[in-house]
Amino acid sequence: MNPHRPADQHRHDQPRRPGLVAAPVDADGGDLPTSAGPGHSGIDTRVPNPARRYDYLLGGKDNFAADRASAEELQRAFPHVRTAAQENRRFLIRAVRFLARTGVRQFLDIGTGYPTAPNVHEAAQAITPDARVLYVDNDPVVVAHARALLTSPQPDAVGYLHADLRNPAAILFSPQTRAALDFQQPIGLLLVAVLHFIDDTDQPYEAVNTLIEGLPPGSYVALSHVTFDPLPDDTTRSLTDLTQPAAGHGPFRARTHPEIERFLDGTDLVDPGLVSIVDWHPDEDPQPAPTASARDAACYGAVARVP
Repeated sequence: MNPHRPADQHRHDQPRRPGLVAAPVDADGGDLPTSAGPGHSGIDTRVPNPARRYDYLLGGKDNFAADRASAEELQRAFPHVRTAAQENRRFLIRAVRFLARTGVRQFLDIGTGYPTAPNVHEAAQAITPDARVLYVDNDPVVVAHARALLTSPQPDAVGYLHADLRNPAAILFSPQTRAALDFQQPIGLLLVAVLHFIDDTDQPYEAVNTLIEGLPPGSYVALSHVTFDPLPDDTTRSLTDLTQPAAGHGPFRARTHPEIERFLDGTDLVDPGLVSIVDWHPDEDPQPAPTASARDAACYGAVARVP
């Protein structure tokens, strides 16, 4: 399929495979910590964490030395990595604004990361004041930070869930999810800058398919995903070396255009299809930034409607 063909929507005809709370809770209903330090169970600040590394690249302060060292090593291999992070964040906000204008009033944001203004609920509520958002992350510290920092003028409009994309059923059928979102109305599923942290051995296509199958008809999926497609061969080789387990940066799997498009099998791609994030509805950006190239961003993005 040509992602640039001039049509309102691109239908993926392949069949899909069978497949708001006052305090943050995990998928099993347990309370989460409200703070964590180096000695917190399950949290090792000596190991780089994707959410904290992303926070550092965006200019945040919720990161540790290991996260900063990891980001700087990536930057030596790919000098545009900060621009790529910023462009990804801008894509997220544009996609949320687009969906809010389309009439979506509830969002399921999986892999939310540390709070960064503007946040999803702020972008959505600027257009649809009654919009609701459930933030989901597999890092309990991220969820605790979100609870402390993310507020909304609308009571019960923002919720938080500790859960993992690799266990989509736990997200879909969590009592917190069912309380936060109305599964009789369209939902905007946000999978932004998260899928490239899931290796093929963790069955990412099956996980996404389960989530899509669980959405009401008329819902939407917005995703972005790192790619090495536009990069020079030497940069690709350097980055590929850094994705190896011995490099110590954590799991990472860049994918090609066809591999990323496969996540959206059975949906209707919204124009302009799966394209570089810098080319996806730049007119929706409330704060236009200096023009970045597809090579700078190294990331594809798309929004698709669930039939």
